[in-house]
Amino acid sequence: MTTPSANTNNLISVLCDELKFQFELEKQTFCDLKVVNNTEHNVAFKVKTTSPKKYFVRPNTGVIQPWDSCVVRVTLQAQREYPPDMKCKDKFLLQSTIVPANTDVDDLPQDTFTKESGMALEECKLRVVYVTAQGNLDDETTRSSMCSPDGSSNQAIHHLKEERDSAVRQTMQLQQDLDLIRRRIYRKADPGFSFTFAVIVGLIGIMVGFLFNLLSSPPTTQN
Repeated sequence: MTTPSANTNNLISVLCDELKFQFELEKQTFCDLKVVNNTEHNVAFKVKTTSPKKYFVRPNTGVIQPWDSCVVRVTLQAQREYPPDMKCKDKFLLQSTIVPANTDVDDLPQDTFTKESGMALEECKLRVVYVTAQGNLDDETTRSSMCSPDGSSNQAIHHLKEERDSAVRQTMQLQQDLDLIRRRIYRKADPGFSFTFAVIVGLIGIMVGFLFNLLSSPPTTQN
């Protein structure tokens, strides 16, 4: 798979010029679009599409702080049939304009993104691409794509979650073994027996403490 080229103008930029959806019948799928403010000004943006009934965009309008970014999630509603040759003619338009500092999205005039507003507008055009799903893509991570520099983060997060879940299961098993050993120690009066199991209990306790310390910090990914 080739890496899409960046779509950049003076105000904002996105990594690619297309929104890619893994298409499955009767299932929603989404694509995350990372919008970056390239300026020292507050920049307002609005996302428009030629097929508003097919897509759910949140947020479809927003204000990005200087040098900051915003992730826009575009959800393709569940479709009942495949498009001809899996081709899609839908288009998206990302408009942007500079707004005064401390401007909130609720403060934007209704005509902000129209020519009548008199404001200088910049536009990014994005096309839509459908990709057929391969294998079992029931989980949210594999049905999504990220049109941003963090595109590989979804798989990394999914992998870290699997490792964390495995560590949780191991910790629970160690706790059960520890409780069993403690009960055996209390039942036995033989000092040698108790000392042996006390050593084992100590080792398991160290392992449990290590696992809890590992799980106490949430998984992070590098931007």
